[in-house]
Amino acid sequence: MEFQLIDRIRERTAQGREDVRLGIGDDAALVAPPPGQEIAIAIDTLVEGVHFPQGTAPADIGWKSLAVNLSDLAAMGASPAWALLALTLPTQAAAQTRDFIDGFADGFAALAQPHRLALIGGDTTRGALSISVAVHGFVPPGKALTRAGARAGDVVLVTGTLGDAAAGLQLLQQGARIDEGDGRAAYLIERLNRPTPRLAAGLALRERASACIDISDGLLADLGHICAASGLGAEIDAALLPRSSMLLGAFDDVAARDFALSGGDDYELCFTVPPARVAEVQTDLARMGCGATRIGRMLESDGVRVRDVHGQWLEVARRGWDHFAA
Repeated sequence: MEFQLIDRIRERTAQGREDVRLGIGDDAALVAPPPGQEIAIAIDTLVEGVHFPQGTAPADIGWKSLAVNLSDLAAMGASPAWALLALTLPTQAAAQTRDFIDGFADGFAALAQPHRLALIGGDTTRGALSISVAVHGFVPPGKALTRAGARAGDVVLVTGTLGDAAAGLQLLQQGARIDEGDGRAAYLIERLNRPTPRLAAGLALRERASACIDISDGLLADLGHICAASGLGAEIDAALLPRSSMLLGAFDDVAARDFALSGGDDYELCFTVPPARVAEVQTDLARMGCGATRIGRMLESDGVRVRDVHGQWLEVARRGWDHFAA
């Protein structure tokens, strides 16, 4: 049964690459990195009930399990190449397992194939449903984006809109369905289930951004990582936070603001840029369709502070997701 499942995954995710010498089917994969490139490697694990709700469609799980990793490569300014997949499946009827594998692999492939990412190996086992994906990408030596390069006076920007995924999760928890209402719930839940990794934006930010991170645990938490790595602080203007019309139509302004500040799972990029380069970066990312919104600045201070619409400092009770919080 295990090898039949592996064959189904291989068939549905097939992607030819000349740098893959030996892929799925042996004890290890053999790859040939191109000369003059560094390899960026990232891994994430998704657990049912923690990273995606029970009942999430297999195709959405497949997409998201890859998207969260590609988002890490985007934050480093790397282009994707290969992936490894470790899939833990619960005990169930063979037909149910096959249906899950087919849907999962189709969702995974729908995101992998446009980026020419090859699935080159992995593992399958029994247990609570969880998925670990490791991705490998290329970046020229010395050109990778990191969290540690921000300077005081740099402008803080984000791609896309914030808070949609967290709002989608709350709607699901409240029993919303994607086929009801005026499409707001469907849009927000889709943003939760199928985030868009900003790979093109990451490439465009090489040699432009001074620091970068993807927003997985919430803007305040993730910008806080840039601050810690760079030895700086940041000020954010809540009135400037980019929020979608669907979010603003489904929730009041305070709730939408809190989703944007502290909600996770958007997988947009948060990055810092010297003031002189902001206009060109915004122009280029607008051409790519994701845009870049100026939301604050880096300072010689500690931590991240937020001004409300009245210019007063905002007390934020929850600053982001923590897997090990009590």
